[in-house]
Amino acid sequence: MDVDTTSILVQLLDSYKNVDKWSDSPFKQIKRISNSVVGSVGQDFVEKLCEQLEFECKFPENREGRRTRVSPWDIMIEGRTFELKTATLGVNGAFQFNHVRYHRQYEALLCIGISPTDIYFGSWTKGEVVTGQAGTLATMEKGANASFKLTKRIEQLHPIADFVDELLNTLIRLDT
Repeated sequence: MDVDTTSILVQLLDSYKNVDKWSDSPFKQIKRISNSVVGSVGQDFVEKLCEQLEFECKFPENREGRRTRVSPWDIMIEGRTFELKTATLGVNGAFQFNHVRYHRQYEALLCIGISPTDIYFGSWTKGEVVTGQAGTLATMEKGANASFKLTKRIEQLHPIADFVDELLNTLIRLDT
């Protein structure tokens, strides 16, 4: 084949360019990593944040005492288990937190939303998630109901500066 396929695709991609709201972002690197790594970034961010705020924080461990991803919960904060989801701001102006699951054994959901310039979050008890108070969950797969997505606009989340107060509120709601 004597066709420059690379050139064809590069020209087509140039014609489909979107306005890159992330190009001057302090967080632009997050758009260059896979979605599964975005989740790891979120976990590491929450861990460092909790350490600096002096919240007790730990992750599930395997038999050898190493961190594991095979667990019904993602992070334990102040002795309470959380499902942790991280998303970047999409082209539709919302965060899509994927793979929220009802059947897992966790006590609350913590969502970290990263926009080009700011960090947002939301936290809800599992009861609030199940009863729709956290928002409407849409199935991730047609005909299946094990994994859901929660879509949130910026104004539906809290700025990260409110983390302490809002996390404490969630912990209090878990105790009631």
